[in-house]
Order: sequence, then C-alpha cells, then structure tokens
Amino acid sequence: MEGVTMRTLALSTSPWSTYLLQYTRTPAPAPLPPSLLRFSHPSPRCRFPSVSSSPVRPLSSMAASSAQSHAQQAPSAGDANVFQLIQAHEEKAARLPPIEEIRTVLDRSVRGMLSTLSHKLEDYPSGSMVDFACDADGSPILAVSSLAYHTKDLLGNPKCSLLVARDPEDMTDLVITVHGDAVAVTEQEKEAARAAYLSKHPNAFWVDFGDFQFMRIEPKVVRYVSGVATALLGSGEFLKEEYKAAKVDPIAQFSKPVSSHMNRDHAEDTKAIVRHWTSIPVDSAYMLDIDSLGFNVNATCQGTSVKLRVPFTRRAVDRKDVKTLIVEMLQAAQPKDS
Repeated sequence: MEGVTMRTLALSTSPWSTYLLQYTRTPAPAPLPPSLLRFSHPSPRCRFPSVSSSPVRPLSSMAASSAQSHAQQAPSAGDANVFQLIQAHEEKAARLPPIEEIRTVLDRSVRGMLSTLSHKLEDYPSGSMVDFACDADGSPILAVSSLAYHTKDLLGNPKCSLLVARDPEDMTDLVITVHGDAVAVTEQEKEAARAAYLSKHPNAFWVDFGDFQFMRIEPKVVRYVSGVATALLGSGEFLKEEYKAAKVDPIAQFSKPVSSHMNRDHAEDTKAIVRHWTSIPVDSAYMLDIDSLGFNVNATCQGTSVKLRVPFTRRAVDRKDVKTLIVEMLQAAQPKDS
C-alpha cells in the first residue's frame, strides 16, 4: 500500500514472543505525525490516524500535536512490564505437545468451514459452514444432503479442506485446516459414523432423512497456525499417519462442565488461582477449557483482554483429580493467617 510502512518489534528473540505491530502512515502531499497502532493479545485494538480536511497547520503546531499524540498513545512502563510478565509466563507454561493439542481441539470442535471445488463454477472454490464430528481416527464426519451444493461438489471431486477455529471471535487463537478427500461412509461403517455424529449433535434428527448421507474426510495433511499477534504453538503441519497416531487428551472431555461450574460459582476463586500461580495481576479470569496439564483463561489485565495458560502442579488423571488439583491450587492462593 503506497505511503505505508510496517515495522515489527519483538519483545524478545524467542519465536514464542508477543509482538507489537507499529504502523506509520505518511499520506501525500505533506507528512502527518506518526501514530502508533498496537495489537494487544488476544483482542487487537486499532488506532488509525485520521486525515483532516482542515487547512495545513504551522509546523510548530504540528510538532506540539505530534508530541502530545505520542504521550497519549505510547504504552506506559507499567503496561510494558505487564506484557513482559505475560510473555515470560506463557513461554514456560506447560501445555500439550502441538500434535496432541491439534488432535484434541478437532475432537472437541463441532463446526467449521468446508471448502470444495465448485461443480458449477469450474476451477473456483466454494465455501460452506458445516457441522461435523470426528471419528475414532480423527477423521471429520459430515452429514450432507443430496440437495446441498457442497455434496454435489464432493461427489464430483472429493478434494476438500475443513477449517476449524478454536475461538472464531479471536484472530490470534489457534486455526486448523484439514486437507483431504471426502468419501461416502459404507453401510458397514454407517452406524459408527451416526453414533459419532449424534454424540456431538444430539438434536440432528434429520440425519435419518432419505436425502442425507454420511461422508468422511480422510486427512492427507493437517495444518495449523496460532494466529497473527502471538505464536504459542507457532505453525506447521502433520501428515496423515502422524495425526492419526496422536491421542485425544482424556481430560479435555470435561472442559465444558468444569469450566461452566467454575465460571458460574467460583469466578473469584479462578481469579485468585490465576493471580497466585502466574504472578500476573489480573482483574478477572474466565475459564475457557482444561486438559490434563492445566487450563486456559480469558482474563482482563489493566483494561486489556488476554488469554493465559495456568498449568496444574502435576498431570491430572481423571475428573475427580481435576477437582483435587484446583482445590489444592486455590488453598495455596489463599492469604495465610499471621
């Protein structure tokens, strides 16, 4: 884009760094004072310089305005310290290996963007939002109608991809794309595919209608990227054999009931645990999901929304053990009587 330059400033040289993106715009004919655009993980907040139609101001006025703009928009030392603290914590926080996290996220997901090669518009891709459920091998199962365009596309050309976002509202969070071939589920496989689909979509009574059938996307390559502003998992890809060999984390299945209970009845306890075990002065903390090594929260800190990883003190072995670990972590976070 003419007249626009971009510089990326990393807080450290680690590939897991949190980044601040700084834009400078110099519209013709006269350069205007630069304005800082800062992306705060995970919810970017943009400030774009406005172009005024008022007469050109004297250089002295522009200089004063520029100094005032920098003073208002530059991050304070306190902000920088908090972001460095967050970065340092996130870099060392225990988490699942990428292949296990990818496999687990797909297993817990229920909706994605299916891309097919259009049978009507030759050589053009076509996109559809679809519900799905993974089978025991991690292959996405679709319930498709013969009336749908994407079904006709797949019958004409089985090559497709399924894009799944862990948090569709957060562009910095994990995004996974399964590339593969869609094949019709055989009569021998139908009952297992139906059970897998209905376990995630129990109200999908229409799957038994005559114009519906089950199709399975057989993965060839599974790619992932953790987003724009930060890269906790980085990016990469796994081939079919490696992906199918990975295990779904056994504790992740309890994410919804545990997180709902904590958010509904123990929000202050969650905040106390986060503050104690991460040393980050959060103002609130909303539990997002859990796995055998810890849990993730969406927290607010100095007016900014951030996602944080809170590791358990050891690996959880079952749902009861998750409760034990959370209670132990809360007890450690409570003020000690003098």
